[in-house]
Amino acid sequence: MTATTTRAGRRKTGDEATGRGLTIERVFTTAGVHPYDEVEWDRRDVVQTNWKSGETVFEQHGVEFPSSWSVNASTIVTTKYFRGALGTEQRESSLKTLIDRVVKSYAKAGSDFGYFATDADAEIFEHELTWMLLNQYFSFNSPVWFNVGTPSPQQVSACFILSVDDSMESILNWYKEEGFIFKGGSGAGLNLSRIRSSKELLSSGGTASGPVSFMRGADASAGTIKSGGATRRAAKMVVLDVDHPDIVEFVETKAREEDKIRALRDAGFDMDLGGRDIVSVQYQNANNSVRVTDEFMTAVEQGGAFGLRARHDGSVIEEIDAKGLFRKIAKAAWECADPGIQYHDTINVWHTNPETGPITASNPCSEYMSLDNSSCNLASLNLLKFLKPDGAFDVELFVKAVELIITAMDISICFADFPTEPIGETTRNFRQLGIGYANLGALLMAMGKGYDTDGGRSTAAAITSIMTATSYRRSAELAAVVGPYNGYAVNADAHQRVMRKHQAANDDLRVLADDRQLHSVATREWDLVVSTGAENGFRNAQASVLAPTGTIGFMMDCDTTGVEPDFSLVKFKKLVGGSSMQIVNQTIPRALKRLGYNADEIEAIVEFISGHGHVVGAPGLAAEHYEVFDTAMGARAIKPMGHVRMMAAVQPFLSGAISKTVNLPESATIEEIEDVYLQGWKLGLKALAVYRDNCKVGQPLSDAKKDTAEKKVEPEIRIEYRPKRQRLPKSRSGRTTSFSVNGAEGYMTSGAYQDGRLGEVFLKLGKQGSTLAGVMDAFSIAVSIGLQYGVPLESFVQKFTNLKFEPAGMTDDPDIRIAQSFMDYIFRRLALDYLTFDDRSELGIYTAAERARYVETGSYLSEEDEANMPESESLRNDAGDNFNVDGARQPSLLDAHTTAELMEALGVAEVDAPLCMTCGTKMRPSGSCYVCEGCGSTSGCS
Repeated sequence: MTATTTRAGRRKTGDEATGRGLTIERVFTTAGVHPYDEVEWDRRDVVQTNWKSGETVFEQHGVEFPSSWSVNASTIVTTKYFRGALGTEQRESSLKTLIDRVVKSYAKAGSDFGYFATDADAEIFEHELTWMLLNQYFSFNSPVWFNVGTPSPQQVSACFILSVDDSMESILNWYKEEGFIFKGGSGAGLNLSRIRSSKELLSSGGTASGPVSFMRGADASAGTIKSGGATRRAAKMVVLDVDHPDIVEFVETKAREEDKIRALRDAGFDMDLGGRDIVSVQYQNANNSVRVTDEFMTAVEQGGAFGLRARHDGSVIEEIDAKGLFRKIAKAAWECADPGIQYHDTINVWHTNPETGPITASNPCSEYMSLDNSSCNLASLNLLKFLKPDGAFDVELFVKAVELIITAMDISICFADFPTEPIGETTRNFRQLGIGYANLGALLMAMGKGYDTDGGRSTAAAITSIMTATSYRRSAELAAVVGPYNGYAVNADAHQRVMRKHQAANDDLRVLADDRQLHSVATREWDLVVSTGAENGFRNAQASVLAPTGTIGFMMDCDTTGVEPDFSLVKFKKLVGGSSMQIVNQTIPRALKRLGYNADEIEAIVEFISGHGHVVGAPGLAAEHYEVFDTAMGARAIKPMGHVRMMAAVQPFLSGAISKTVNLPESATIEEIEDVYLQGWKLGLKALAVYRDNCKVGQPLSDAKKDTAEKKVEPEIRIEYRPKRQRLPKSRSGRTTSFSVNGAEGYMTSGAYQDGRLGEVFLKLGKQGSTLAGVMDAFSIAVSIGLQYGVPLESFVQKFTNLKFEPAGMTDDPDIRIAQSFMDYIFRRLALDYLTFDDRSELGIYTAAERARYVETGSYLSEEDEANMPESESLRNDAGDNFNVDGARQPSLLDAHTTAELMEALGVAEVDAPLCMTCGTKMRPSGSCYVCEGCGSTSGCS
C-alpha cells in the first residue's frame, strides 16, 4: 500500500493504492486563504539598457510583483517570461497572470488525467504549487514559462538527445531536427559514433567523409539559427566514442580552430564572441565530449595499446597508445576547453532502461543522460528557503516540496508537445524528469560550512540523496494511481537494481554528526523506494539531475547556481530605475551570525569584504572560518579538485549527471587536466569538463566608458598630468639571455635602473638586416620607451604572454619548458627576472623550483618565505593572491557593471566569459554555461 508523509513524519494512507487518485494535503497554504493574499504586492517599471551604448533594449511600465522580489528577479521574469506583444492588451503584466497561466494548466491536466482523488485535492495542489512558486521555493525550467498556457506548442522540456545513423538521410534529418530545437530556444546533444570513419570505405567503393566533416554542416546551421534571433544562442553537444577511428581528428578539431582564431585576431580581424569575423571559423557552436570506457581508462592508467574499431563490423583497424591519446585529449582541453569527458561504463551501470538501449550521449550541459531521441523537463529547488532560523535544514518540509514538484513535472508530460515524433514517443514511454536544486553554495555558507570541506560534502550528499529518493518514492506512488511508464515492464529488473544501488550508496554514506537526521530521512525514503517500487513499479525512468539554473536562479533570487559555490563575495544588485550597486553577498551576515559573531563584528567584517572582495585579514574573523567564505573566483578560490570532490559526493544520488565545469587557473598544466579527468573516472563521475582561464580568444573584457554627461562642464581649472621619461643611467646593470624556442634561437639583453626595475630590452632574432631583425629592433625600442615612461612591466607581460604563433614549443629554459611563441617566452622570462613573487603569482608565472614545491607542499613559497610572511597572507588556498590587508591597494570598481567585471576589478586577472548578445553585459559562469546578470540570457538550458 502506498502512502503520503506529513510534515512531522507521520504517515497516512490515501486513495493511491486503489488507483482513484492522490490525496493532496496542505503544507504551505492555509485553507480559505489564497496564496496571493498572503503577500504584499507593488508596481514597478522594468527598463533594460545596453550599458555600453545606453540604448534601451526593453521597457515595460507598471508590472506587478511581490515586494519581496528583487528588481533583478522581476526584470528577468518580465523580459523573458511575460507573453504577448508589448503595448497590447494581450501583454502579461503581473506575476499572478504568469503563475496562473502555468499552474492552472498543470492542475487541469492533473484532473483530466486522473491524478487527483477529488476536485478539492486538485485545488489544494494548485494552491500549494502557486505558493511555492510565488515564494521562490522552486522554479520550472524556462520552456515551461515560455510555452505552457499559451497558443504556442506546449513544449516543457529544455534538454534533448538526438540520434544519427550512418546514412545520408539520417545525417540530413539530424540537421533538420537540431534546427527546430534551436528555433525553440532549447539545446540538443547526440553521439556521432555510428557514422563510419574517414578511414573506412563506402558501399560504392569510395572513402567515407567521417563524422567530423558532417559536424561542419551542423555547426553552420546552429550558427545561422543563433543569429536569427532565437530566445538564446543555440546550445549543442557532440559526442564521439574513444574507439572511433577518427577520434584524434575529433579531439584536435576545436584546438586547431582556436589557433586560427588567434592568427586572425593578430591580423586585425574581429574574433570576439559575436564579432563579425568569428563566423569564418568552424565548430564554435558545440561542446565536444569524448566517450571513454573503463577499458580505455585502465589502459591509460596501466599503459598499453588501445584499438580503434571500424563502425561497420567492429574490427580493430588501428592500435594507438592509450596514454598518448589521453594526453591529446588533455592538451586540447588545455588549449581551448574542449573536449570534455563522459564516462560511458559508469553512465550505463546506473542506467534504468538498458533493455531498451544504451545511453550514448547527453544534452549540451551534460546533466541529462538517457535514451536517444528523448527529452527531459527540469525543475530546481531553492535550497536556502529550507534553512530554518536556528540554522537547521527543514528536511520534512523539503520532502513535501519534492513530492509536489515531482507530481507536477510528471503531469506536464501528459499535455506536452515535442519537436519531433520520435522524441515525443520516447519521452511519453519513459517519462524522464530532472528535478534538481540551486543555492547549494549559499546554503552551506549560511550553515557555516565550507564548500570544499568534509562538512560541506556531507550535507550536500545527504540532501541530494533525500531529493532523489523522495522523487522515486513519489514516482512509485504515482505508478499505483496512473500506472508505471510504458517501458518499465521490460526494464523492471534493471530499474530496481539501480534503485538498490542508490540505496547501497546511501547506506555507505558517512555523514558528520550534524547531518545524521538528514541521513536518517534519506535512508527512510530509499527503503520506501525499494519496497514501494517492487510493488507498484515506477512512473518515471529518471528523476533527478543538477542543471545550471542560470535564468531560473535569478528568478528565485538565488545567490548561487546549481551545485556551484558562490561565484564571489561581492555582487551587483539592480535598483529601480535601471542602475545597480555593489553589495556584499547577503548570505555572509547570516553565516557570521551562525558562526557566533556579534552585530558589531559582523558589520566590521562585511565592511572589510565590501572594500577588499575577500575575508583574509578581516577584523575579528578567525582564520579557521576563512574556508566558509571560499568562492569560485578571487583571493581564496576553491582548488580544482575541490569542485571534483563535491561532484563525486552528490553523483551517486542522481539519476542523471551534473552540469559543472571545473575551472583551472591560467597557469594550470596539461598534466593537471589529465589528473582531473583521471580522478573524475576514479571517483565515479558521469561527465566532466574543464576550463583553463584565458584559454580562449573569444572571451572579451568589457570596455566600460563613463558617460560624457558625467564630465564637468567648463571647469575653472584644467590640470593635465603628462608622463615624464626617466632615462637609464649611463652605466647600468644588465643581463643577456640566450634562448631557443622549438629550435629557433635568439638573444635578449635587458638593462635595469639602480633600484632593479627593468628599463630597457633589446632582442636579437634573425640575421642582421633581415625584416625580422628590423621589426624586433623597432619593437624593442617601443617597449623600452614605454618602460621609461612608466608603463609597468606587468602590463607588458599581461598583454604579450600567451600570444601563439610559430615557432612555438619546447624551450631550453628549465623554468619555461613550453612557449607558445617568442613573445610568450620573452615576457615570461622578463617576469621571472624582474617581477616580485607576488606580482608573478597574480600572473600565474612561477619558476620550476616554485612549481616543484607546490606539488610537494601545496605552496609555491619556500619554508623560509612562509615563515617570514604575515599570518594573514599565509592562510590561502592558492598562491596567486592579490591583496593587501592594510587597505593600501584598493581596486577601482568604477567601470564594473556585473559581478564578473567586479571580480576583475577586485584583482582576478580575467574572468573568461562572453558578452551578452541581448544587452551587452558581461556574463558569468553558471555550471557549464554562462548567464547574464543584466537580462537573464543563458548560453545553455535552464
